[in-house]
Amino acid sequence: MELIGYLASALIGISLGLIGGGGSILTVPVLVYLFDVDAVSATSYSLFIVGTTSLVGAARNYMKQQVNVKTALLFGISSVATVFVTRKFIVSAVPATLFTVNGLTVTKQLATLVLFALLMLAASTSMIRDRKTDATSAKPTATTGKLAGYGILIGLVTGFLGAGGGFLLIPALVLLLQLPMKEAVGTSLLIIAMNSLVGFAGDSGNYAINWQLLLTITAIAVAGIFAGIFLAQHIPGSKLKKGFGWFVLIMGIYILVKELYIN
Repeated sequence: MELIGYLASALIGISLGLIGGGGSILTVPVLVYLFDVDAVSATSYSLFIVGTTSLVGAARNYMKQQVNVKTALLFGISSVATVFVTRKFIVSAVPATLFTVNGLTVTKQLATLVLFALLMLAASTSMIRDRKTDATSAKPTATTGKLAGYGILIGLVTGFLGAGGGFLLIPALVLLLQLPMKEAVGTSLLIIAMNSLVGFAGDSGNYAINWQLLLTITAIAVAGIFAGIFLAQHIPGSKLKKGFGWFVLIMGIYILVKELYIN
């Protein structure tokens, strides 16, 4: 299973390089089902993996002048603060057993995986529909309160589930701030990197970390980014995005069925 896990780790990076996002949604399932990491610790591992790979992607986009650093910092204030507070104080305080309903004991691990599966369904729908957002025709709707609220939402997704939330960030950057799509992708990667790495820092002392496993998966995912960038020059990104979306949809359904009906 570990060999399959390492191949899946490469897929995380490849998808980031090919379509600018989506790969982070696989990180927690890969860690839980292929490396036997418990779900709550997996969200912490995911923050480091997603943060590091996104930072590499953001650096690549910055060199191409496709990152709006000022926007990333302004948008990231509320999300970074939310991620840190969520990881440092809230996630660690949630009890191992939450409640029992109709004979089903809902544990912290079960709730994490079910919520993550629902996030996968939402992300896959966004990728499959592939709605094109046009910043040139959209009217700016950004307000300080709206940006702060959206930043908090992204922070909660990243903080609780260890996912980057790029499928939420990119539409916000295009529609609310009217960034061009390529610049939105690069800026999104920088925000995701900040959120994820600050969230991982917030986990300091909360979980035991298998650094050898974590650094190995991260290195493979980072290598996958460069492979994805190379492949992107030869394969249409729109088709890949929809195909990856269907894969994520199937994975989300599998997790729900396995956790709610098989276990």
